[in-house]
Amino acid sequence: MVAAQNQMECEEDKAATLSPDTPIQTSEPLPDTNLVNGERQETATDLASPTTNDCDENASDSSCRILHVGPLLPLEEGRADTEAKVQEREDGESPLELEQLDQHHEMKETNEQKLHKIANELLLTERAYVSRLDLLDQVFYCKLLEEANRGSFPAEMVNKIFSNISSINAFHSKFLLPELEKRMQEWETTPRIGDILQKLAPFLKMYGEYVKGFDNAMELVKNMTERIPQFKSIIEEIQKQKICGSLTLQHHMLEPVQRIPRYEMLLKDYLRKLPPGSPDWNDAKKSLEIISTAASHSNSAIRKMENLKKLLEIYEMLGEEEDIVNPSNELIKEGQILKLAARNTSAQERYLFLFNNMLLYCVPRFSLVGSKFTVRTRVGIDGMKIVETHNEEYPHTFQVSGKERTLELQASSEQDKEEWIKALQETIDAFHQRYETFRNAIAKDNDIHSEVSTAELGKRAPRWIRDNEVTMCMKCKEPFNALTRRRHHCRACGHVVCWKCSDYKAQLEYDGGKLSKVCKDCYQIISGFTDSEEKKRKGILEIESAEVSGNSVVCSFLQYMEKSKPWQKAWCVIPKQDPLVLYMYGAPQDVRAQATIPLLGYIVDDMLRSADLPHSFKLTQSKSVHSFAADSEELKQKWLKIILLAVTGETPDGPSKHPATLDDHPEPKRKSEC
Repeated sequence: MVAAQNQMECEEDKAATLSPDTPIQTSEPLPDTNLVNGERQETATDLASPTTNDCDENASDSSCRILHVGPLLPLEEGRADTEAKVQEREDGESPLELEQLDQHHEMKETNEQKLHKIANELLLTERAYVSRLDLLDQVFYCKLLEEANRGSFPAEMVNKIFSNISSINAFHSKFLLPELEKRMQEWETTPRIGDILQKLAPFLKMYGEYVKGFDNAMELVKNMTERIPQFKSIIEEIQKQKICGSLTLQHHMLEPVQRIPRYEMLLKDYLRKLPPGSPDWNDAKKSLEIISTAASHSNSAIRKMENLKKLLEIYEMLGEEEDIVNPSNELIKEGQILKLAARNTSAQERYLFLFNNMLLYCVPRFSLVGSKFTVRTRVGIDGMKIVETHNEEYPHTFQVSGKERTLELQASSEQDKEEWIKALQETIDAFHQRYETFRNAIAKDNDIHSEVSTAELGKRAPRWIRDNEVTMCMKCKEPFNALTRRRHHCRACGHVVCWKCSDYKAQLEYDGGKLSKVCKDCYQIISGFTDSEEKKRKGILEIESAEVSGNSVVCSFLQYMEKSKPWQKAWCVIPKQDPLVLYMYGAPQDVRAQATIPLLGYIVDDMLRSADLPHSFKLTQSKSVHSFAADSEELKQKWLKIILLAVTGETPDGPSKHPATLDDHPEPKRKSEC
């Protein structure tokens, strides 16, 4: 009876649910209706009596489904939601876990979209990059090469500027860009780029040559623009074109240097979004390793370019008077400082620029636009010492002692003082380490190749030091550059030297006795010339006036005239160590002679003519005529006595204590006697 009563109550509930009297708000949106039904179902379940639960357990499945599902969810969408919830309860999963699963699914889709976005960005930037390469290769390079072939400037310089840009352009336009274009068209079936980059990345090694010569290329562009009008005209004409985008040649030349780091950045981002189990993972990772190696060289070139820009800024701040714009110069630190006066210890405002090889001590000057400074002292790092000082009246002081000057400086704070001392000391240490390494390398190289000994110079072919193994002349230690100090090899010892140190020629036995270019040291060893003989060979450029005047056979001012040029006053010297050569200087303290006359073989003519000055004489040889005039006859005779010996190859023991006259010597030769 109880079971029958429960069955009747179930049927009554069913009838009540389906009764027309039940209010239905059809005007509400469907999701709200489902929500109301869901709440009603939940309420009915919560308020069910134990008898109702028995009905759920004992009654037929159809009765329970009618009670809880059928009447309450008339829509298909609602039915699906409810079934999902029932299945959720049956599986024992919480709603939070399902929500996290949905978020994971959405994140997976987002990563796939991001991978496509990165690949597409690679393609778009590659298109733009190829157009820039084409501008460099087909416009700038070709136009300048055409003008060079007309003889306006050396074609070799143009080739040095653009290096292997044609090969780089061909690689990107004919291989990498077409591969990326094709892959993006097939992205739905082949969503990957690692395999393409892994296959073509090794070719990026060609950038090494471009990056290596980038510094010299930028310097060449600067120098040729300043010195060669035709070069400057072509550059400016191209830069006005729309394709240049109002950017300079130097800016476009920087793009190949910047491109490799761009590949590295995109590929790193691509790998972060790529699932580790992806088929593209291994290829992408291998590509990144290859590209990262190439990027390290490009990043170094970018830093050098930024350093050059900074040097240019400082160059302008210093009034364009200090020659600091050089790739070998690197700015370490700059800032305001106070300088303690030596006499009254008052503090004066100063500004320091610390480079890797020097310290510029500057004084601020008035300027309406930007900071301007005047260089008061340039102190070299070589030989510099830093001493921390203590001054009760002026705290935070330290001393910079160099070969050129000693400065006592005051920092703004103890921290500022420590930073300056640290920067200066590290720069000094790095400087000495760099030059010690250079000296050791030379010594080691000499040990390794000791088979070309002093006795064998010129008799045995040396091993040439490679250009990229040195950055400065191995004799005078001056840094190389592409225009004014280029690399040359000594054919005797194989060292890399500058033009000044290789301006010698000697006969080399191993080369069939040909005259070949050698360095100064090898020239003196092979030829047997001493330093004094070398000075005679180089003549006017090497001996200081003060050096020879203090140890001379004769010296004084003489009036001098060459051919039809006007008379001019000259300080003339015949040194004891070189008594067969007459040196002529502008003044007694000049460091370089203006001219020299090797006296051997000249004819002395002291016959006065109407147009000649008093106390004059001439030296003639072939078509060369040198006229001299002394201030007195006594001085003239003194000079003639020495010259008459020199023209015959004789050397006097020293100047005579008594004035010389022509009666003491044979009659000088006249022109008519030749």
